[in-house]
Amino acid sequence: MTDILSIENIEDHYAEVSHTLVEANELVSGERKIQYGDFIKNHEDIAKVWSVITGIKLDAHQVLLMMSSLKIVRASKPDSYLHDNYVDAAAYLSMANAFKKTKDNIHE
Repeated sequence: MTDILSIENIEDHYAEVSHTLVEANELVSGERKIQYGDFIKNHEDIAKVWSVITGIKLDAHQVLLMMSSLKIVRASKPDSYLHDNYVDAAAYLSMANAFKKTKDNIHE
């Protein structure tokens, strides 16, 4: 059995991490931006609708975290693997981070 953390595999692991993050970035700033427009406005609109449906005031940050959670739950299914779930979860979390930093005027 190959040790997943062996020296030979380390670069492959980092390459896969980078690849997934690049894919997430390309979705957010490319295809999805073209399809749905600005992600903040889009998720603010989703928050408004979900707030009416649930009767609970939600904001775009919460929606982004919930969408990421949806993808995490799907990725956690033991007998299935879909790369899309990991890419989308990374995309939603990065958008949640950007939204939070913008909303709270956080500068690092």
